[in-house]
Amino acid sequence: MAHVVVFDLKTIPDLEAVSRIHAIEPHDEDQAQEIVGTKFCKLPLHRIACIGALIAESSDNGWIVRSLGAPHIGDRSEADLIASFADRLNDLRPCLVSFNGSGFDLPVLRYRAMVNQLSAPGLYARGYFKRYSDDAVDLCDVLASFTTQGKCKLDELARILGLPGKPDGVDGSKVAEYVATGRIQEVADYCETDVVNTYRVWLRYELMRGALTAEAFEQSERSLSDFIDARSSDRPHLAPFARPSSLPDDAAGSASN
Repeated sequence: MAHVVVFDLKTIPDLEAVSRIHAIEPHDEDQAQEIVGTKFCKLPLHRIACIGALIAESSDNGWIVRSLGAPHIGDRSEADLIASFADRLNDLRPCLVSFNGSGFDLPVLRYRAMVNQLSAPGLYARGYFKRYSDDAVDLCDVLASFTTQGKCKLDELARILGLPGKPDGVDGSKVAEYVATGRIQEVADYCETDVVNTYRVWLRYELMRGALTAEAFEQSERSLSDFIDARSSDRPHLAPFARPSSLPDDAAGSASN
């Protein structure tokens, strides 16, 4: 496995599609929004607002972060976001890592590629849609042993592990409001923090299952920290992540023995 891509989507309701379903005027967004209300839309009705992704490359001693970003519909069309992401998967053929990706992000990508009439073979570069495949690791599923009762939220798990979690005052329920009021960059920044939290949970998972030694884990954390430090002036929202994880004293002692 030469590369890993950790990704996350932020979405808003596709009000035009809602209008088509309910046979109302296609430009009557107020009526469509009234129909949507505060309920969670069916997955095909989630228009992608941004796709956050971190790309890391394997080395002799851990993982090296190569890129991190969250392109969004403030700069590019939804179709372009999906096509670019799929093309990158086709080029790298990486392991995909997500949190609830099998239940949300991956099916939304597939639905929205169809809505936009895209050819996106990169989504099938490996067995990403096979639930129990190592080609796509959904940490929410895997850590819960694929049971409902074992699942928790990314923010909860990150904080349990001593990671920063989500920024204060921001969560998925506010994405549509932020996009509607021109705050799309804040959504993208929030998306990046979710991606970094997911990456760091994955590193901890890799350490736990023996895929990373304690030294390789520390080097991987250091690579992330160095990557963020080098960009701190332009991306202050990532500042809380610019330091390695600290293991509990007894765990750290066990890892070094």
